[in-house]
Amino acid sequence: MSICTKRGDEGMTDLMFGKRIAKTNARVEACGAVDELNAVLGIVRSSEVSEALEEWVNEVQKKLVGLMGIIATHEDDHQKYADKGYSGIETSDVEWLEETISEAEDEKGIRFKGWARPGKEGALASAYLDLARTVCRRSERACWAVDDDALQTARLFLNRLSDSLWLVAREASKS
Repeated sequence: MSICTKRGDEGMTDLMFGKRIAKTNARVEACGAVDELNAVLGIVRSSEVSEALEEWVNEVQKKLVGLMGIIATHEDDHQKYADKGYSGIETSDVEWLEETISEAEDEKGIRFKGWARPGKEGALASAYLDLARTVCRRSERACWAVDDDALQTARLFLNRLSDSLWLVAREASKS
């Protein structure tokens, strides 16, 4: 199948399972914001980071793909999504990020002491992690604009992810 379908030429796009919605729909905006977040994290992975950070970012990206799938599924089709075995965002994913936060704060001693100036430390990965954090916050806000209760755990995930990205950026600035 070609990527160039021309199905979007009139301002509509397909959701999973065939429903069509306007490209200006809040669901499309939310999916696009998460896609942008995933792309920024791809830059982080390519910025000569530690193996541990590369693995963490890779895991986040896997979860974001599932999150985009949930967003791209109309609320009437969430059961179809689950029945197909597609991944989504689970409470355990939120807990995983909470563990990342606890580890950074309790074991590594990284604390919020006021807003950081992205790039101040001269670490490219840290600056891109800060960019990812801002895109993550926009993604979260965009998910709140979608009237779909199935996105509740995804919203929590994005909230914890933005906090995690702030902490991970501070750690990356020390490398």
